[in-house]
Order: sequence, then structure tokens, then C-alpha cells
Amino acid sequence: MKLLPLLVFFSTYYSNAQSLEQFNKERIQTDKGLMIGLGTWATANFIVSGIGWATVQTGEAHYFHQMNVMWNTVNIGLAVPGYLKAKKANSSLTFSETIQAQHKTEKIFLINTGLDIGYMAGGLLLRSSAKTNMSKQDQFNGFGNSLLLQGGFLFVFDLTAYIIHNRHSKESLNQIMNTIELSSNGLGLKWNLQTNTFATKKQLL
Repeated sequence: MKLLPLLVFFSTYYSNAQSLEQFNKERIQTDKGLMIGLGTWATANFIVSGIGWATVQTGEAHYFHQMNVMWNTVNIGLAVPGYLKAKKANSSLTFSETIQAQHKTEKIFLINTGLDIGYMAGGLLLRSSAKTNMSKQDQFNGFGNSLLLQGGFLFVFDLTAYIIHNRHSKESLNQIMNTIELSSNGLGLKWNLQTNTFATKKQLL
């Protein structure tokens, strides 16, 4: 009977290791999908506004397309490396590494959401300045409209990405976290193992 708790321990340990790897695979897959979405938006904007910038020579529309092209050049420059990084990402992480990767991902998208609000505020400021600067009215309005569009999209994109990752963590990672707790000496972890007939703890070294 002494062998039974040990077997349950190793079975639980293996099960949680597999769950961690599956969680990381899902997180990485989500990042790949998000980067594809960002790249698709950026490429479509770049093509449409590239044509618009080349064909519309004056007015607000000219500057609107100009800013869109410049903005989405940066977006493409972020989406492509981001996708390649996710594609090469390692899913076989330890529990600590998984927590760090998850928190880093959520933090990045949350910070970007705040920056997106700043972009939209900048667009509103440019539109407001256009009312008193007649010589650059078209430019300020065009740039301002572009910042509102691009900032608005990125706000929705980053906030949605944060919500997706946060929900994934609560639904999957928290279940794994509930099976472990810090050991009494703070140097390891203890897996809480329970069956219908016994409850035991084994410390990991």
C-alpha cells in the first residue's frame, strides 16, 4: 500500500507537466493567430493607402493615406518578427517559466492598450489644432484621422488579446496552480494529492 501514494504522486506530476506543455502550446498558438491578424490588417492598409497616397495628391485624404502607410510599415515590422518568434517558441517550460511567460504576455498587451489610448488622444489633438492652424489644416486633419483609425484598431486588438490570454490563464493555468503550493521551507513545491481514501503530500526537490 505504501507504493500507491508514490504512484499517484508521479502520475499527478506527469499529468501536470503535460498540462503545462499543452497550456503553453495554446498560448503560443494564440500569439501566432494574433500576429497573423495584425499582419493582415497592416498589409491591407498598406496596399489600400499606398494606392491612395500615390493617386490623391492634395487634401486631407493625401495625408490620411500617407500616415496609414507609415503607421502600417511599423505594424508589419512588428507582426512578422512577432509571428516568427511565436513559431520558434518553446512550449516545454517549467511551472515558473510558464508563469513568467504568461505574465509577460499579458503585461505587454495591457501596456500597449494604454499606449493606444495615447495614440487616439494624439489624433484628437491634431484635429483640434487644425482648427487654429489653417496652413496645415489638411495635414493635421489627415494625420489626426489616421491616428484615430489606427489607434482605435490597435486598442481593440490589444485589449482583445489581453482578455483572450487572461481568460486562458484563468481557465487552464489556475487549475494547475490549484494542485500545488509552496513548500514549508520555501525552496520547493508540494503537490497536493488526494484520492477517496487518503491525502498525502510529497515535496519536490
